[in-house]
Amino acid sequence: MLQVHNLNQFYGGSHILWDVNMSVPSGSCTCLMGRNGMGKTTLLKCIMGLLPAVSGEVRYEGEDIRRLAADRRAGLGIGYVPQGREIFSQLTVEENLRIGLPARRTKLRDIPEQIFALFPVLKKMLHRRGGDLSGGQQQQLAIGRAMVLEPKLLILDEPTEGIQPNIVHEIGDIILRLNEEANLTVLLVEQKLPFARRVASEFRIIDKGRIVAAAGIDALTDELVRHHLTV
Repeated sequence: MLQVHNLNQFYGGSHILWDVNMSVPSGSCTCLMGRNGMGKTTLLKCIMGLLPAVSGEVRYEGEDIRRLAADRRAGLGIGYVPQGREIFSQLTVEENLRIGLPARRTKLRDIPEQIFALFPVLKKMLHRRGGDLSGGQQQQLAIGRAMVLEPKLLILDEPTEGIQPNIVHEIGDIILRLNEEANLTVLLVEQKLPFARRVASEFRIIDKGRIVAAAGIDALTDELVRHHLTV
């Protein structure tokens, strides 16, 4: 579904991504892993069109989308949940969810009931401001906002960061449900190994801006963890 070919990106004079090649198979849940500062979030932002790539290709369903704006990519069916959630704290839950409606391919005017089936707490808090929610509730809102787009590919940047353990497990259940039952392709950045092993079917490891390992999650050995992930 998604292929990245020879992608390069710079911050000023610093070369951040070095000829990155990565694939996300259709129907997979692919976990992008690596130590802090290795380029994970930068790569996701380049895929989403929030940062420009200097060279290379980002192919989505066979089409090179590297020069498309982020909103155009969303309209093609790519949902994105950024690190830190970035919900609109002064808007209500309902207003946050409605923001994504114009980008839907079907132009639906109402929030899909699927969102409330996945996250019942959001229906109870429709009129509460986003900033008044707990961290876990805000994460559910951020995922729900991305799901309003009716995506075919869902990109999640550290969805468990700063979340209490019971909600972490619940978010894992949701990702598994979307991936396995709804056949939604998922690409996520995740630092928690038990969570990654539980939800992912594939892994990719990035080290100093280069993809250094890629395989099914069962091939994520202790040696790879020690060499590329242990701090």
